[in-house]
Amino acid sequence: MSDSLRVLIVEDELALRQGLAALFEAAGHRADFAADGRTGLALALDDPPDVLVLDLGLPGLDGLAVCRALRERADRHVPVLMLTARDALDDKLRGFGAGADDYLVKPFAGAELLARCTALSQRHRAGREHLLTLGELRIDRRTGAAWRGERALNLPRIPALILLALAEAHPRTLTRSALTDRIWPEDTPPSDPLRSHLYVLRQTLNRDGERPLLVTVHGVGFRLAVDG
Repeated sequence: MSDSLRVLIVEDELALRQGLAALFEAAGHRADFAADGRTGLALALDDPPDVLVLDLGLPGLDGLAVCRALRERADRHVPVLMLTARDALDDKLRGFGAGADDYLVKPFAGAELLARCTALSQRHRAGREHLLTLGELRIDRRTGAAWRGERALNLPRIPALILLALAEAHPRTLTRSALTDRIWPEDTPPSDPLRSHLYVLRQTLNRDGERPLLVTVHGVGFRLAVDG
């Protein structure tokens, strides 16, 4: 992949858009812009960029809604850097729960934004088609079908969504609350909604003698122990 990136920036503040244009162009990158969420989503779906820099507070569709819709409708994984003035942990978790890959709080240093965009573009899943491959694990983002090696994993809907969320976050660990927000963004079921679905996922992923792929990071959350 070329060192030059094509970045789509969805930001409603004109001064910031102009400053970002100068920043990316000076670094040898191409930047396209949208000033509202609906236009940004349409552009990202029509011609997926190397990285999407997405403001959280947007007119029309906000950044969370844009990110969720992109994850549901895009035929490849578009790396998303959420850009916002909010720095509370709950805001960050909601961003990750909606499918964001990274999070940067305003005000920020231009060099850091450039470095994060470059890192996102180089991750293994950047620009891949709808089939996500991590080591021996393969997941079709559109159908939800998954395989471990040549073995098909016949997962119910919720365990399949959990597996996809963990795969797209790899190698990061997802907290329980981030997973819950990703699977149930509007109405979270009562008690512990993940427990039974994680059990089904573990039992389906791992047969006797196979290396466990779903790892619990005690006090933090869950991650996939796969190469890729």
